[in-house]
Amino acid sequence: MTAIKDGIQPAEIIRALAQEGAIVSARPFAPDQVQPASLDLRLGARAWRVRASFLPGPSRAVRERLDGIALHEIDLTRPAVLETGCVYIAEIQESLALPADLSASANPKSSTGRIDVFTRVIADRAQEFDIVDAGYHGPLYAEISPRTFPVLVREGTRLSQLRLRRGEVRLSDEELRALHASDTLVTSATPSFQNGIAVSVDLSGFGEGRLVGYRAKRHTALVDVDAAGAHKTSEFWEPLHADGAGALILDPGQFYILASKEAVHVPPDYAAEMVPFDPLVGEFRVHYAGFFDPGFGHAGANGAGARAVLEVRSRDVPFILEDGQTVGRLVYERMAARPGTLYGAGAGSNYQAQGLKLSKHFA
Repeated sequence: MTAIKDGIQPAEIIRALAQEGAIVSARPFAPDQVQPASLDLRLGARAWRVRASFLPGPSRAVRERLDGIALHEIDLTRPAVLETGCVYIAEIQESLALPADLSASANPKSSTGRIDVFTRVIADRAQEFDIVDAGYHGPLYAEISPRTFPVLVREGTRLSQLRLRRGEVRLSDEELRALHASDTLVTSATPSFQNGIAVSVDLSGFGEGRLVGYRAKRHTALVDVDAAGAHKTSEFWEPLHADGAGALILDPGQFYILASKEAVHVPPDYAAEMVPFDPLVGEFRVHYAGFFDPGFGHAGANGAGARAVLEVRSRDVPFILEDGQTVGRLVYERMAARPGTLYGAGAGSNYQAQGLKLSKHFA
């Protein structure tokens, strides 16, 4: 058996656990499916349109709950359209047989969050989304709800990613200060440490056109989730430019792509996650996709200067966002071991050294 140390498990341990049966899949992993500190999860052959989102609760399996709330079954062995405003539950190809001391958590992939597809992973008997208890044996399912664009998916589409964790390995604010002093986690003259390190929004503008972000258009064509570079940016996005006021009014129900003012750095021996929503900083949600792999923004992996791209949606009221306003916090966790390949140094690193960047689907 593979010796598992405390920390976020790196790619090498993820592959070893799959060989030993802790991660089970009928099909071999795709070449780029294992990331430095996470595993991409693939949709299975079936999905169901359901009446509403749900959690199975401590005594029920997901399939038991589906029997009462599924409206119809969808065959994912062929491309299928998922409509906006609807909720779907899909099988995930990978299932788990975790050791008693190993737990998991999930998050949308960066490309999923940037097209405003709300997705969460559900395990049997789960009482929380995106959380898999230590020692869990059973299947995984994806809840999928496109918010802005209708999307085309199929068996094998990857919307979520899974991290495996042993022990309590999140850095305290004191430990974060020490790490920042040695490795510069964010390029801020006055970093704020409070349950993580603060990240603010840049509304000063990028480039000659002073581009501050993009607002998603409504009533668009489909986005094929598996087709990189196949969609024309102007048909899906409205560019937003700085007007000198240093502010942006977020309209309720609209979806925005913005960027952090700070460059972000994740040292090779750590992994990070953007806290998805902090009610103390305003009536909006920022960053559906929260995982930052070891090496993100790391100069040794060609990532110096990488910004955090922020997927922002206002809640119930218009909200004025100011340049430099805190919009979220990054929390850091120790790796169990440094991964052999850092983010940006291998396949699947679409957003290393990014500035303000849409998802890989747009050209």
